[in-house]
Amino acid sequence: MGKPDRPWSVPVKLDDVSEEGLTLHLSADAPAREAIARLGGLTGLPRLAADFELTRQGRGLRVVGTVTATAGQTCVVTLEPMESEIAEAVDLVFSPDAPAEEAGPPRDPEAAEPPEPLVGGTVDLGAVATEFLLLGLDPYPRKPGAVFDPPADGAPEPGPFAALAALKDRGASGGE
Repeated sequence: MGKPDRPWSVPVKLDDVSEEGLTLHLSADAPAREAIARLGGLTGLPRLAADFELTRQGRGLRVVGTVTATAGQTCVVTLEPMESEIAEAVDLVFSPDAPAEEAGPPRDPEAAEPPEPLVGGTVDLGAVATEFLLLGLDPYPRKPGAVFDPPADGAPEPGPFAALAALKDRGASGGE
């Protein structure tokens, strides 16, 4: 298990990737899955895996693959536990020349993704998989077929100032 902000760490050095590339299948162990579940506000994370193809690209690396998981969440309609299947595609380039992220004007969303920094000649595939899992989570998970039904009586709830309005009405009609 890694640091609290990186509960799953699988470092791969640029030197470990041959000219033909490197294929990896990763599966997070139970302690890493529990830590990631806490980080993502999940009720559980019974499965987290990633398949990556790493290829050299200039002085950097290209990482292409898929992160898959079964995530335990709570339905926003029924408040019952549910499981969501996650499958997120990954296609990143890591370069030793990539600048660290800086504050500045927003980047054009239509522009090509800039390379990620290759720090110390190493890519942490566990951190990449964790990030893509968390990005792939539905923030408002809903069980199949769950429908929100508003209150049946149709009468609006009295607002927070209903008591003040009643006092004002009473004062206006009998105060003079």
